[in-house]
Amino acid sequence: MITKFTGRCLCGSVRYECSAPPVAMGNCHCRDCQRATGSAYASALLVPQSSVTIIGDVKYYEVIGESGSIVGRGFCPNCGSRLFSKPPIPELMGIMAGSLDDPSWFSPTMDIYTASSQPWDYMNPNLSKFTKMPAMS
Repeated sequence: MITKFTGRCLCGSVRYECSAPPVAMGNCHCRDCQRATGSAYASALLVPQSSVTIIGDVKYYEVIGESGSIVGRGFCPNCGSRLFSKPPIPELMGIMAGSLDDPSWFSPTMDIYTASSQPWDYMNPNLSKFTKMPAMS
């Protein structure tokens, strides 16, 4: 398992480094993620917030998620690349897999919010499926 990794936005104005391995990796099929990505799902990894160093200005768009809690989506204000999420668990943060400098090691283990998945989206049958958000322990 990779323990230190880096990433950036499209224009390079925002860079980040994480010094901890991911807590979880998966694909979110909720309607908010579909709209935010313009695709069928958002691929992301959860990491301890304290392990991430961000260089550059990040703007957050906050909404009330399906859980009833505020969820933030962080993006570069220059190029618009979506980079981060603030899930309802304050000690964790999400990092979008496509923003990794080397996304080849990303290995999702689950599909979440599959109740909102689109019929044209092919989901890997080997991944665990959750109709909503699974309990985090």
